[in-house]
Amino acid sequence: MRFMMLMIPLGYETAAPDVQLDPERVTAMMKYNEALSEAGVLIALDGLHPPSMGARVSFATGMPVVTDGPFTEAKEVLGGYWMIDVASREEAIAWAKKCPASENEIIEIRQVQEMADFSEEVQKAAKGFEELQTGNAHKAR
Repeated sequence: MRFMMLMIPLGYETAAPDVQLDPERVTAMMKYNEALSEAGVLIALDGLHPPSMGARVSFATGMPVVTDGPFTEAKEVLGGYWMIDVASREEAIAWAKKCPASENEIIEIRQVQEMADFSEEVQKAAKGFEELQTGNAHKAR
């Protein structure tokens, strides 16, 4: 089962574009990341720049509207993620509990949808999705 562990650092929604990371916190997080890798459960991980460097594209009017960050209405934003492959939701939670997160950080755990989770009709409508996931869509044609 694949799970995303989403890091939500409270206060990151107002962070400046040139926010500086604490080297000690990075060292602790690297040890955690290495433990995930050594356990064979890590698929991918990345940190994200603050929303002040981002943009949102909304479609409320039926047309795309671009809003540059920061986003004043945001209460929680993502600071990064891990994609892990574990046997259960409980195992994903156990890994999240081992994270050296600070008191202003939250990890949200979300199971990734698999094609087998959907009806045959939805699977037919999504034909080619798995090739897109692996970057092999152009090879499938």
